[in-house]
Amino acid sequence: MHQILSYIKFLLKSKNQHGVHSPFVYDLVTACFYYRTKYAEYEAIATYRSELLQNPEKITITDFGSGSKVFKSDERAINAIAKTSGTSLKNTKLLFRIVRYFESSTILELGTNLGIGTHAMALANPKSQITTIEGCPAILEVANQQFSNKNLSHITTVQGDFKSKIKELTEKKWDLIFFDGHHSKEATLSYFEALIPTAHNDSVFIFDDIYWSKGMTEAWEIIKKNPKVTVTVDLFHWGLVFFRQEQAKEHFKIRV
Repeated sequence: MHQILSYIKFLLKSKNQHGVHSPFVYDLVTACFYYRTKYAEYEAIATYRSELLQNPEKITITDFGSGSKVFKSDERAINAIAKTSGTSLKNTKLLFRIVRYFESSTILELGTNLGIGTHAMALANPKSQITTIEGCPAILEVANQQFSNKNLSHITTVQGDFKSKIKELTEKKWDLIFFDGHHSKEATLSYFEALIPTAHNDSVFIFDDIYWSKGMTEAWEIIKKNPKVTVTVDLFHWGLVFFRQEQAKEHFKIRV
C-alpha cells in the first residue's frame, strides 16, 4: 500500500525535462535518462540477464538484508531470483547510461545479487575499477562465474556483511556508489553516513527502492536534508544524490 500511494504522489509531482531549470539536471535528463540511441552493449546486457532467467539451478540463500517479500524458503532457483530481485532490463540500461554519462572510474556496489547491474556498469566503462559486496556466498558464486565467463577482470567481488566490509575498503574516494541491498531505514542511513566521507564534488550516490517501505522513504528524506547533499533526483525506483557545492540545494522528481 505504501508503494502504491507513494507512486500516485510521485506521478502528481514529477516532471520531465521541460520542468527542469537546472542546467546540470536538464543535461542529465536529456543526455542520459532520455537518451534513446541504442548502445551496442545493450545486446550483451540483455543476454546476461537472459542467461540467468533460463537457469533453473537452485541455491541456498543466506539473507543479511531485510528479507524477501516474495520468497518464503531459503532454497531458491536462480531464474526466480533474477526475475524477482534482479535489476530490471530497463533499469539496467539506465544504470549503464549513468556510468557512461559520468565516466565513473571508481565504483562501489552494495548488493551484487546475480551481478546484472554490476555487469552493466562494467560494460559502461571498461577502464573502471568496480568493487561489489554481497552477503550471500551462494549468490556471489553465481555472479563470480558470470563475471569470469565474460572476462570482466576489473570487477572485484567481496563476500560479507556490508557494515564490516565497508570498514575494510581502502579506496578514499568513489565516483559512484550504488546502494542496492539491505532495504531498511537504519541500515541505509548507517551505510550512507559511513560512506559520505568518500564522496567528492562530482560523486553520485544511487539508492535503490527508496519507496520500498515507509522506513526506506524516511531514510531518503533524511539523506536529502544532509548538509553535504546539494542536488537529489527522485526517479521513484531510485534516488540519486549529488554533492556539487557550486549548486544551490534543490530536489527533483523525474519520470523515466
